[in-house]
Amino acid sequence: MTPRERILTVYRGHTPDVVPYMLDLSHWFYHKHGIPWDLSSVHNEPETGLLAYHRDVGAGFYIPQLPTFYDVCYPGDVTASAVKSPDGSAITWTIETPLGTIARTRRWEPRNYAWGIVNWPLKSERDLDILRYALSQRTYTPHWERYHEWVRAVGDTGVLYVPTGYSAMGHLLNYWMGVQGAIYATFEMPAAVRGFVDAVNDNLLHCVDMLAESPAEIIIMGDNFSSDIQPPAFFEEWSRPYYAEAIARLHRSGKCVAVHIDGRLRGALGMFRDIGADCADAVTPLQPGDLAPRDCRNEAGPDMILSGGVPPHLWLPEIDAAAFERAVLAWLELRQSSPRLIANAGDQVPPGADESRIHRMRELVEAYGRY
Repeated sequence: MTPRERILTVYRGHTPDVVPYMLDLSHWFYHKHGIPWDLSSVHNEPETGLLAYHRDVGAGFYIPQLPTFYDVCYPGDVTASAVKSPDGSAITWTIETPLGTIARTRRWEPRNYAWGIVNWPLKSERDLDILRYALSQRTYTPHWERYHEWVRAVGDTGVLYVPTGYSAMGHLLNYWMGVQGAIYATFEMPAAVRGFVDAVNDNLLHCVDMLAESPAEIIIMGDNFSSDIQPPAFFEEWSRPYYAEAIARLHRSGKCVAVHIDGRLRGALGMFRDIGADCADAVTPLQPGDLAPRDCRNEAGPDMILSGGVPPHLWLPEIDAAAFERAVLAWLELRQSSPRLIANAGDQVPPGADESRIHRMRELVEAYGRY
C-alpha cells in the first residue's frame, strides 16, 4: 500500500498492511535549508521541495503550512493588514473598524525558529467589541483549484488536511489575549466574552459549511488544545458547542475530522472522543505529555485515531537514540489494541532534529508496525 492508501484506510475504519507513517517536516525543512518562514505570506502553490523530501525519506505528507484554499474577507468598513518591520524582524497585524482599531505584533526568534508574541492587545470590553465586529462579519470564498493542485502534487505520498483555523476562544487564547488574559476575561467580563464567542463561532460555522461542500477528505480543527489550558469544564462552557456542531456538520457531508491536540492529553482526548472527532493529531505521550501511549488509547477508546507518538525533544541529537527508538516502539505497540493508529511526531519534527531519526523511524515502522 502507498502512504496515502494506508492513511485513508485507517480513516475508513479498516486495517492497513502497516501502520501509516507521516510527519510534519515543514519547520525542520525550512530551518535546514534556510527557507524563511513568513507568517505574513501564503503558499498557494505546492511546495515541491518539501514534497520531494517527504518522498525521498518515505514519510507521508499531510499538513501544508500557510495555504489559502479559501479567502477570508472582511466587510467593507473593516480594514485588516499585516505589515513587516523595515528589517523584517517583526510583523504587525492591524484591524480597523468603525468601533476603533486594534493591533498585535510578533517578532522573529531565530533560535526558536518561530514568531514570538510581543504583546496581547485586548484589555477591555471595547477591545473585545472591536474584534467581534470584525470577525463576526467575515465571508469565505473557496479556491478549490488550489486544493486540487496540491492534491496532484502530493499524489500517493500522503493526504491533504484542510484547516478551519481557530475557534473564537482559540483567537483569544492564541492571538489577542493570551491564556492568562482570556481566562481572566471569562471571570471579569463574562457577558462580553460570551457575546464574542457566540457571534464569532456562528460566523465560523459558515466556513465549516463551505468546507462541508468542498472536495477535501479530511478537515483539521483545533485551538492548539492542551487540557491544562482548556480543561473539560472550561471546554464545555466556551468551546464544545462550536466543535460539536462543526464536527456533526462535517460528518453529515462525509468528511473526516482531525483535532490538533499538542499539549496535555488527560481529559482532552475524552472531550473530543465524546463529540465524535475521528482523529487526535499531534498526540505527545510522556514526556512532556501527561499520558503514556497505552493510557492515550484507554482514554480515546478503540475508535478514535491516535496520530503522534514521538515527543519533540527525542528528535534532537543530544538525546540518546535508544530513547527515541523506545518511544517509537511503544507507540507501535498500540496497533495490537486498535488499527486506528498513525505513527507521527508529537506535533512537528523540530528544527535541529537529527535527520537520521527520520529514516530510522521509517525503518522501525516497516519492521515493527505490520499487522
